[in-house]
Amino acid sequence: MANILITGASSGIGKEIADLLSKDDNDLFLSGRRKIEKVNYYSCDLIDIFSVETLYEKAKEYFNSDINILINCAGQYIYKPIEKMEFDEISYLVDLNFKSAYVLSSLVIPEMKKNKWGRIINIGSISGMVGEANASLYSATKAALSGLTKALALEVAQYNITVNQINPGWVETPLAENSLTEEDKQEVLDVTPQKRFIQPIEVAKLCQYLISEDAKGITGQNINLCAGLSIGC
Repeated sequence: MANILITGASSGIGKEIADLLSKDDNDLFLSGRRKIEKVNYYSCDLIDIFSVETLYEKAKEYFNSDINILINCAGQYIYKPIEKMEFDEISYLVDLNFKSAYVLSSLVIPEMKKNKWGRIINIGSISGMVGEANASLYSATKAALSGLTKALALEVAQYNITVNQINPGWVETPLAENSLTEEDKQEVLDVTPQKRFIQPIEVAKLCQYLISEDAKGITGQNINLCAGLSIGC
């Protein structure tokens, strides 16, 4: 049984990952911005070091043991031209989309090294791989996460720890629903080779595979789960 910490687990992709992995022989501790009354859940916005450290401590307290698997799913999307981006939005996206994953990784890796086993999965975005106009800050934070994934995988490979990143394209979630007009949705379908949105369960099942022993040879990889969006239309 693994002890799994998942951020951004109150809705969308993170919730789907948590729901699927909870069906296996795992123990989960979850975090998200929504208020949910569960013993294995901490409501927080991971934009400062204090919140990240508190989450780590609460997870350790709940497990009464080490964290074996970390899935960094917390993130936010802002769509606007670069000249209209506010300075506080820059700090917010960098702290949430990148820094929270960096700090949590730094906290769990010492115990993974001690146990000579661990799994870290970062949920990135296809926007960090190919770029997205009017989402330059979001693209930049997800690209930074990709760099962290590759460098960290090298750093911990000898300890039987894998670090990988899943880069979804447009996923059918409340975030996408709230971000897109009907015209936008049709445009997404027009430029996506498979002419469909990714389903959250597809991301969850890829996570399920990457944390398994069958995937122990996969590390430092950015896996684009995007219905072909990264290869053109």
